[in-house]
Amino acid sequence: MSYLLFTTLFLAGLALAVRPLLARRGLAWPVETTDAHDDVARAVSSLRDLEFARAAGTIAPADHERLRSLLERGAFVARHETRTVPAPWRTLVLAALLAGIAVVLVVIELPRAAGDRAPGESITGSVPAGPTTSGLEARAKANPRDVPTLLALADAYVSEDRVTEAVATYQAVLAIDTESVPALNGIGFMLFRSGELAGARIAADRVLTLRPRDADALFLKGLIQYRSEDWRGAVDTWTIYLDVGEFHPGAAMVRPLYEDAKKKAGL
Repeated sequence: MSYLLFTTLFLAGLALAVRPLLARRGLAWPVETTDAHDDVARAVSSLRDLEFARAAGTIAPADHERLRSLLERGAFVARHETRTVPAPWRTLVLAALLAGIAVVLVVIELPRAAGDRAPGESITGSVPAGPTTSGLEARAKANPRDVPTLLALADAYVSEDRVTEAVATYQAVLAIDTESVPALNGIGFMLFRSGELAGARIAADRVLTLRPRDADALFLKGLIQYRSEDWRGAVDTWTIYLDVGEFHPGAAMVRPLYEDAKKKAGL
């Protein structure tokens, strides 16, 4: 309905806007303005020719006087200057009205077109679904040494809260690549969730040995230190974390814990 209203108003406004431009007018087609110096030069040349004709006796004295008077008068008569006609005010008002209508309709229709969408879903359609857990399991079974597929499968298990399968899959990755940072972080988080703080600390320290400013490992190590009431250690770890992981998903959770650890550490 809104689109039909907009189209109707647009066509009506367009017709009113162009009507003054299409109306018949009595104005002559503008011609190129001539330079006043050219007019004087032509008059002087004509007067000279007229004097030659009088001297040669080829023109009557009465005609000579009449033509001379006309040439002198025509050479110095000021010509009317062309005047620039501004755009009709009605055209400007209608253009502004149409622009306003378009803006209002966009503001009204865009949220309605967006509707209720999942995070990351586009307005024109849903984001293509990723591979399912069963699909990842089939791919991992077909190629047991495909590390990216194994990591994706382990993350899928984590999202489904299947801790045992997730840990086993991360371990399968580490059997292929002992320095896989995603697998070490994954196992560390699973151990932390299970209350195995010592094992989680080993995994986090291993990652920080390989990648000293890894945001996931710094986040996890700080949590372990905070849970263990190592306030100063948590402050030191999270100071680095908040520097490198300003936009990390856990930053909002860490900031109040960081301030609390600073108070308890007397800092």
